[in-house]
Formats: sequence, structure tokens, C-alpha cells
Amino acid sequence: MARGFEDHCWKDIVDDELLEIYSSYERDVYVGKNPALLAIDIYNRAFAGGPGPVREINRKFPGALGDNAWNAIPPTQELFAAARRAGIPVIYTTGATRGGRIRSTFRNEGDHGLTNDDYGIKEEFAPLEGDLVIEKERASGFYGTPLLAYLQMNGIDSLIACGESTSGCVRATVVDGYSNGFHMTLAEECTFDRSMLSHKVNLFDLHHKYADVMHVDEVIAHLDGLAPSDADA
Repeated sequence: MARGFEDHCWKDIVDDELLEIYSSYERDVYVGKNPALLAIDIYNRAFAGGPGPVREINRKFPGALGDNAWNAIPPTQELFAAARRAGIPVIYTTGATRGGRIRSTFRNEGDHGLTNDDYGIKEEFAPLEGDLVIEKERASGFYGTPLLAYLQMNGIDSLIACGESTSGCVRATVVDGYSNGFHMTLAEECTFDRSMLSHKVNLFDLHHKYADVMHVDEVIAHLDGLAPSDADA
């Protein structure tokens, strides 16, 4: 376990007064005993247009997250590798493309033209046989999906979440996970948003109310402790 309340990305926007107000939330942070990795919306559209300033990328590829998404690729690859070594379940959420679908977090009803390829999982994180890919029509990965039943059937008591956007689908899913009784861990460097302000504020808020925000190296250390050793083979 780690204290987990210092040296986070929000430290440049949170002053001492606010830290004092939230001091009662201090606790040890940890990853649950039987975790699964939950990758939220790491689909192609989030990375469209390649790396670059979000504002410039977004002009041509609305919804893309530019550098904020691309900078998260290497640490997320490390997180995935640790999850694979540990043999824990890997679950993905992505958007639904069926006709007549609800437009998830979009507030208008126009046709946004998103395709199966847009909602395909980024190749660096491609699902393997046995992984669960959930199509959702609302922000939360729990709403109207089989996620809760799957977790209960497999004895999973906690989720390690990553993906985007921190203020939208990540937040909604983490709050629902907490509300359904799961211990929620967020890998900070593997979570991203189009707005850095929204990203930092929501990580700070989630950390103090619904989840343990941990650095990816801390999460990986825990997962490597679960991985079978050569002596176990």
C-alpha cells in the first residue's frame, strides 16, 4: 500500500487551503485482491490525426485528443503488458454503432458519422482471444451492458481503469463501479482528456471520493506481484 496523496498531476492547480479541506480523505491506496483491467474507450477516433496540439487536431478530427492521447500510449502499453503477465481479465468498452443507437455523451441527435473503424480498439492495445469487448450507448460502461454480471461471475472485486475521457466516460464508469461495490483504481498516466484542466480536476475529485489514483509504476508493481513465477510453472 502507498499513501498516494502527493506528487500527482493536479498539484499545480490545488492550493494548500484545498488540500487541508480534503485532508480527512487521506488513506492508504491499493489495488484490489482480484482485479481486472478495464480499458475505457481507447478506440481509434480518440487518436485520429496523430499527435499534436489538441486544438489543432480537433479542428480536423472532432473528438480526437491529440498529444493528450498519444502521450498515454507508452505507459498504457506497459500497463497492458503487466496485466497480461499477471493473467488478469482484460475488458474494453467502446461505442456502439448499431442503427438507432443512443449517441452516448453527445447532446444533439445529428449523425456524427462514426463508424466501426472509429470505434475499433487502437492497434497498440488490440484485444486477444478471451478478452471482453463491451459496446455501450451511454457514458458508463455499466449502464445497459453485461459488465456487472461478467465481473460477478468471475469473482472480480476491483477494477484498474484507464482510458478516456477522464471527465466523461472514465468518471461515469468509475463512479458506477464504486457504487456497485468494486474497489476502483485509476492509473494516472494512462488516463486522459481533451482538456487538461478537466483531467486534473476530475482525477483530484475521483481520488478523494470514489477511487484510488495511483501512478502506473505502482499499479504495475502490484500486478507483477500477482504474475506467476518460473517456480510456479
